[in-house]
Amino acid sequence: MRVLSLDARQRRALVRVEPRNVDQLDGWLRMVLELDVPRRALVEGHAAPFAYLEHAFFGAGEMPRDCVVWAARGAGKTFYAAVATLLDMLFRPGVEVRLLGGSLEQSRRMHEHLAMLFGRPELAWMIAKPTSRNCTARRVRLVNGSRAEILAQSHTSVRGARPQVLRCDEVELFDPEVWRAAQFMTRSKRCGSVVVRGAVEALSTWHLPHGLMASLIGDPAARVGHGRRVFRWGVVDVLERCGAERACAGCGLAEDCQGKARRARGHVRIEDALSIKSRSDRASWEAEMMCLRPKRSDAVFPEFERARHVLDARRSEGAVSFIAGMDFGFRAPTVIVFATVDAWDVVHVLDEHVASGIVVEEHIEAIRRSPYVGADGLPEWIGVDPAGHQRNEQTGVSTIAVLRKAGLTVRTRPTSLDVGLRIVRARLAPAGDAAPRLFVHPRCSQLIESLEAYHYPSHRPEVHVPVKDGPDHAVDALRYMLVNLELRSPVRMARYV
Repeated sequence: MRVLSLDARQRRALVRVEPRNVDQLDGWLRMVLELDVPRRALVEGHAAPFAYLEHAFFGAGEMPRDCVVWAARGAGKTFYAAVATLLDMLFRPGVEVRLLGGSLEQSRRMHEHLAMLFGRPELAWMIAKPTSRNCTARRVRLVNGSRAEILAQSHTSVRGARPQVLRCDEVELFDPEVWRAAQFMTRSKRCGSVVVRGAVEALSTWHLPHGLMASLIGDPAARVGHGRRVFRWGVVDVLERCGAERACAGCGLAEDCQGKARRARGHVRIEDALSIKSRSDRASWEAEMMCLRPKRSDAVFPEFERARHVLDARRSEGAVSFIAGMDFGFRAPTVIVFATVDAWDVVHVLDEHVASGIVVEEHIEAIRRSPYVGADGLPEWIGVDPAGHQRNEQTGVSTIAVLRKAGLTVRTRPTSLDVGLRIVRARLAPAGDAAPRLFVHPRCSQLIESLEAYHYPSHRPEVHVPVKDGPDHAVDALRYMLVNLELRSPVRMARYV
């Protein structure tokens, strides 16, 4: 769709005409800002940039109001966030928007886009007293009382403001403590005829399976991530239209594009996309530009794939054993995983129990309440950390002793961390392209996310000890269970030691 050509007088007359539906919003963007924003995603499961602008502008009363924009590098997420800010300021008089980047430089980049848009002759008159401090390197204030301002990423900045909308750019680079503090900033407010609900928008490329974006999105296939709307677009969704002079056969983008750029209306030049791909490794291209998945170069379990290992498993016919694994914690969560082992030695993890701040006796009750135990209300056995033999300083009794006193059969087997990880990997991806021997039910969200997020230190390939920053608890429960299952005979033990 071509951008309509209007003169400055006509565009100025349209500036105050508030769009009332998506077609009017599309027309307003084309006629006033001369922007042709893609309205249709070209990759299945993705969203077009226009869908984000539609949500940001019309979604004041929608739930969830918060959103995540997961987009490729150079795919316009920062610019479109500036466009969303401009729309808020023009048509929500008195609204306050704060722009917070992964760095102050990133915040300034969004502000520069905003200042450039308001620098257009048909919009510049909206700035309150342009010769004053109302349009500076950090803020823009309009005659209708609306204001946008960039923030430095610090506790002081995020704890002092009360905007209606907080737009966070490149959240993958955020300090987690600053991000958590920022969640308390927003306040709803009536702005003209609309009540603008407080909202936090997170925009970023998703680099790491264990970063902040992972905690916001969860399952990449979902359109809602942990209470937030998810908008995802990759480089194909914002490619320029490919003309008939370029043949698909032999094109470096053919596998990614599949001819869809013939109907594209984006801004990324095909030559630029080809150049970037020629300089990229496959994992980086798929993560940074195609937005298929985060890079897993430092993942402990790169073999784990939701499509392959997450299965709505049902109990197998024939002989089935009910077993469990447990990782002790108090401040950190205690995690228990419940599983079956079928006659073919395939493990199906069917449920999980995750809780912090409660005593062992309460965890024992959770085990008894689980439907995934034997007929006597208990698993056949539960694998635990050998450190559970240590006596509690207050009670003088070990955790394992408490479990055994409750009637649980407890198995412990001292092994190195490396051996335990190899046992998990061998079940996820057996040698010789054999079928996996470990599956996880979708309800085990903590374990699934932990298998994806458990990682070695980033940018330190020489370090082979996983980072203990949260995902280790569920993985440890699984590891204790599989170690005690796998090493139950000298023959099996010889495979790993």
